Amino acid sequence: MLRVLGILLTLLCAVAAAVLTWPSFFRVDRTFPIAQIVSFRGVLTLAFGVLLVLALLLALIRPIRGFAFSIAVVAAAATIANGAIVASRGLGTEGLPATTEDSIRVLTWNTAGADNADTVAQIAVAMDADIVTLPETTIETGEAVALAMRDLDHRMWAYHAEYGEDGWDARSTTLLISPDLGEYSVIESSADGSSNTSTVPSAVAMPVDGSGPTIVAAHAVAPRQSAMEHWRTDLQWLADQCGASDVIMAGDFNATLDHFGGLGFEGGSLGRCHDAASETGNGAIGTWSTEFPALLGAPIDHVMAGSDWKATGSLVLTTLDDSGSDHRPLVVQLEPAG
Repeated sequence: MLRVLGILLTLLCAVAAAVLTWPSFFRVDRTFPIAQIVSFRGVLTLAFGVLLVLALLLALIRPIRGFAFSIAVVAAAATIANGAIVASRGLGTEGLPATTEDSIRVLTWNTAGADNADTVAQIAVAMDADIVTLPETTIETGEAVALAMRDLDHRMWAYHAEYGEDGWDARSTTLLISPDLGEYSVIESSADGSSNTSTVPSAVAMPVDGSGPTIVAAHAVAPRQSAMEHWRTDLQWLADQCGASDVIMAGDFNATLDHFGGLGFEGGSLGRCHDAASETGNGAIGTWSTEFPALLGAPIDHVMAGSDWKATGSLVLTTLDDSGSDHRPLVVQLEPAG
C-alpha cells in the first residue's frame, strides 16, 4: 500500500513539475494560480533545486529510499529544465552597443507614482532615449520629465492616456517621443478608452504624416485573482496592437514570456512583435519587484517590436532600486531590420 502511495505521489509531483515548467503546453499559462507561480521562474528553479537536495537527504532513510530517489529524479529534471529556460532567455548584460544613425533607443519604466521626474529625465538622457514609456505616471509628471530633459538638451514631446481623474497614478500612462522621430498623435480610441486595456490605460501613438512606427505605451492590469479575465483580455488587446510589422511597444505587461502562449504568430512572442530583452540577453532579469534580487524577480516589463525592427542590445537598470518605484527600468536599442 505504501509503495502504491509513493508511486502516486511521484506521478503527481511529475505532473505538477511538468505543468509549472511548460504551462503554455498545457494551456494553463493564464490560469490562476499557475500564472502567478510561473512569473518567478528563477524562484521556481531554486525551489526545485531545494526539493532535489531534500529528496537526496531523505534517501538516506532506508524505508523511503525508493520514493525519495524517484522524487529526486523529478526534481533534478525540473531544475535542469527550468534552469535551461532561464539561461536561454539571458542572465543579464552590462552595456548597450553604440548608437547608429538609424537606431532607436527605448526606455520603459513603471514609476509606480514615485515623484522622481528629475531621476527619470537624467536616466533617459544618459541612455539617449528616443522613446520613453511611463506607466503609472501622470501627464503632469511626464511634462516635468520632458522639461527636465529639455534643460539637458534632449527635447521630447509628451503624450498620455488617462482613465478618470481620481488621483490614482495607475490610471495614467505617459509616453515621451523625440521630435527627431516626427510628429505623433495618440489615436482617439486609445485616448477615450473605447479601444484600450481594461483597467489601466495604454497609449497608442501614430505618426501624423504616416511615416514611422506605431508606438504603444503598454500597461496591462495585474493578474490578481479577481482581475484574471481583464488581464487575459488586456494581453489579447496588446497582441492585437502588434498585428503590423512596424510597431514598437513598451511598458508594464504584468506578464512574462510564459504567459504569451497562443498570442504570438508568424514567429512573434506577442502578435507579430518579438521580445527585445530575451533576444539580447536580459529576458530572465526581473524588472519587478525591486525587493527581490534581479534573477529572482519577475520580468514583466518589456520592449517589443515588429519584424521591421531588430533588437541589438538591452539593459535592465538595477542601480535604481531605491528610487521609490518597485519596478526596474528597461532600456533597449533597436535597428531597422532591413
